[in-house]
Amino acid sequence: MDIAATANWPALLGTTSSWAHLLDPLDLNLRRLILRCGDMCQVTYDSFINDKNSTYCGCSRYSKPTLLHKTCFPLADQYDVSGFLYATARVSVPESMLLKSRSREAWDRESNWIGYIAVSNDSVSEKLGRREVYVAWRGTTRDYEWVDILGAKLASVKRLMKDGDEDGDEDEDEDDKEEVMLGWLTMYVSDDPKSEFTKVSARKQLLKKIGKLIEEYKHEKLSIVFTGHSLGASLSVISAFDVVENLTSEIPVSAFVFGCPKVGNKQFNDRLNSHHNLKILHIRNIIDVIPHYPVRVLGYVNTGIELHIDTRKSPYLKDSKNPSDWHNLQTMLHVVNGWNGSNGEFKVRIKRSLALVNKSCDMLKEECLVPASWWVEKNKGMVLKEDGEWVMGELDEENRPSPED
Repeated sequence: MDIAATANWPALLGTTSSWAHLLDPLDLNLRRLILRCGDMCQVTYDSFINDKNSTYCGCSRYSKPTLLHKTCFPLADQYDVSGFLYATARVSVPESMLLKSRSREAWDRESNWIGYIAVSNDSVSEKLGRREVYVAWRGTTRDYEWVDILGAKLASVKRLMKDGDEDGDEDEDEDDKEEVMLGWLTMYVSDDPKSEFTKVSARKQLLKKIGKLIEEYKHEKLSIVFTGHSLGASLSVISAFDVVENLTSEIPVSAFVFGCPKVGNKQFNDRLNSHHNLKILHIRNIIDVIPHYPVRVLGYVNTGIELHIDTRKSPYLKDSKNPSDWHNLQTMLHVVNGWNGSNGEFKVRIKRSLALVNKSCDMLKEECLVPASWWVEKNKGMVLKEDGEWVMGELDEENRPSPED
């Protein structure tokens, strides 16, 4: 699923013309890049431990060196994971966002693993003539729970702006300030001195790591791509904005997001769009309800260029009435692979296993002979001890979480 060496990367990243003439019909290399970003998002779901019976609930099942291979990422040999990102929240958030272990020996009671940074290795970068940096943010484990619990209060993003301050205090008129959803912002900027993993916020972790990569590869062509699904999509938009505000006005920064809720108000969008090196492409299933939230009457607007797809076009998918199926990441990636426009015939363009659709749902028709939600840890993590007792297994020492530098 590799992108052609002759590909026009500025066009694929949206920096030259905001994907004009590449979306309809969908350009083959852009299709490959979208699928690559989606697969990077999927890694966060496939590695995240969401069983509260586990001592390691809320962390990654795999370490940085093993993450891409253990989750069967298709291009694992081409990228190295350079950093993990962890988040906490100063206020209560839904369990679909931050999970906590029931165990008294929990690895951390305040923080969750929320994403990772991957960098193209030397051999790939040499062939491309550029160094790729990807930031993948994890989405929610239960897509709809946060809609009712978080609410839709807007909050100022002045603390993220280069002329702002850390506390986000502002004096400007209430109707003329850049704002995003408080819930997204809280997870991004919160820290917790009690945790070894979030002594500094996810934001500060990210800026430090990206800053180091920019310095390390300052003599190479560099691109930075953010990607995420659902909650991860919102964090991708906010963090991409943060990077162009505070780290670079020259390096191309793009965000490829899937099923993204509305992030902020018009003033935030205007500020975001003023950065010419930042482009956002939102892959959106037209029957997915999540991108409609929060509603416009609350002050929210859509962000970025939208690629509309329709999961009802695929002959392989059930006619599901479950909104969670319409929002499922692998379902969307399958449709991207076969998308030929709203008036075109669905036809798969890139070799990709159909079984991936049912990784975490039951959307494939029965004749496909693929079990539902088949990506599970063996025996759900239970192991048999020598004395005959079945217990929740421990992570191998190489995969146990350790605080980032």
